[in-house]
Amino acid sequence: MASEVEARLGKVQFPIGYYPHLLGEFKERQAAQRNLLNFAMVVAAAIFLTMHASFRSWRLASLIFLALPAALIGSALATFAGDRVVSLGTLVGMITVLGIAARNGILLVQHYRHLERVEAQPFGVELVLRGASERLSPILMTTLCTALALVPLVVAGSIPGHEIEHPMAVVILGGLVTSTLLSLFLIPILYLRFGAGSSREDEELRIEGSSKTPQWRPHDA
Repeated sequence: MASEVEARLGKVQFPIGYYPHLLGEFKERQAAQRNLLNFAMVVAAAIFLTMHASFRSWRLASLIFLALPAALIGSALATFAGDRVVSLGTLVGMITVLGIAARNGILLVQHYRHLERVEAQPFGVELVLRGASERLSPILMTTLCTALALVPLVVAGSIPGHEIEHPMAVVILGGLVTSTLLSLFLIPILYLRFGAGSSREDEELRIEGSSKTPQWRPHDA
């Protein structure tokens, strides 16, 4: 392996002015992984800003965003149960899992706020249970459809030509389990604990914003 080659080269004494430098596929893969990690940080920031734009609440956006890493538990376990190598496909799969978990979280919390503001459902356990039950079918259907599409790649194994697709499918499939549990259990619990008053804050911000908007008056014409 490339790591073993690097370790052995580190023990070799080269003449002054000479040094080892690994090239080829290994170097390209390292560069791709670094670029993907940088891209992942940009994606994480974009996810957080999207949540804030959807909720108009820093508290709810931070709450859901900090809960997202729990969705990667299944991905980590799937990687550990497989080849235990964090490859380029593994990183792509983890970013995909974060996106799926963020989408489910946004839809669920938005439905809670809809029940509070539009249907006048009082905040409490009944609101959380109703919202989770009404979003159960869409979340499960999305998860099952994605999982069924990935099963052939997982069953095929790490055969030549599937060096990226196979680990990516394994990571996503494992992450779908924990991201679904996150959406149906952890996020409702967190919303019940910290979501009280979020709809009222949103309403106050909207009223404050409208009050600052210049109003047209007949004598201004």
